[in-house]
Amino acid sequence: MYAPTSTISPRSGPTSDESGDGLTDFDGAGEILRAWGNGLRPDPDLTVSEWADRHRMLSGRASAEPGRYRTVRTPYMREIMDRLSPGDPTQRIVFMKAAQVGATEAGNNWIGFAIHQAPGPMLAVQPTVELAKRNSRQRIDPLIDESPELRERVKPARSRDAGNTMLSKEFAGGILIMTGANSAVGLRSTPARYIFLDEVDAYPASADEEGDPVTLAEARSLTFAHRRKVLLVSTPTIRGLSRIEREFEASDQRRYFVPCPHCGHAQWLKFDRLRWQKGRPETAAYSTTCGHLFHAHVASHSMTCGHTREVICEAVSS
Repeated sequence: MYAPTSTISPRSGPTSDESGDGLTDFDGAGEILRAWGNGLRPDPDLTVSEWADRHRMLSGRASAEPGRYRTVRTPYMREIMDRLSPGDPTQRIVFMKAAQVGATEAGNNWIGFAIHQAPGPMLAVQPTVELAKRNSRQRIDPLIDESPELRERVKPARSRDAGNTMLSKEFAGGILIMTGANSAVGLRSTPARYIFLDEVDAYPASADEEGDPVTLAEARSLTFAHRRKVLLVSTPTIRGLSRIEREFEASDQRRYFVPCPHCGHAQWLKFDRLRWQKGRPETAAYSTTCGHLFHAHVASHSMTCGHTREVICEAVSS
């Protein structure tokens, strides 16, 4: 019989010994262990509005009030944003709104949240490709530049870096594609878990004669089934012809209710309840359904005090 003459050599690498020295007996070991532990800790279960209040910084290039974003300034946006959070089962949200009420910034909060907390492919659609480029320069680039959590996840734009262009932003686990509703190629370029359709009443009736741009865009999300999120936003145009009005009427038609500053009675604001002296618009005041009258500065405070329920929007679970 053959008798082996070799012996089993000990494993290479550091091992602990009787003196107590081991794998962590070197400079910087504590920092490495802390970083390892932080990496294993799960991300906080944030809603989109909580994320925005914690991480979103508004740039002077894109906001009249630069600095930290505060949902309390636009409380009617809170439920809309939170319905876009992964923990909420709602798949499709419609927001019919007045002009300049912060809807696009809320959509940008959603974009930032997705990049940071719930990565996936995202499609953001403006009425035209040119508007998509302008939105990228004026809103998306500042969104990323002013938020450290986003800046470290999206590569800086370079001429040779195809991952970050004017209409495409790559990040770990996903990509943001921006396009116009007038481009059928852009609308069917990639599957998308998240779809942000901004100012849909300005969309053309057909994208390059290939069909309704909203339908084309939403078809990109079908592969994600119940995990998809779609946000449609617009100021309405002509009654009976408005796309956002049609979508709103097909929803559960929630509205934002404002408390009367005198008696607290909740009501949603209607333009035809405004009163003013002829030729003196500075006298404009709102006549409440409970018989009180209050002026613009009071109405503004009421809109931002965070009372009552939400929203001028649809929140439908499919």
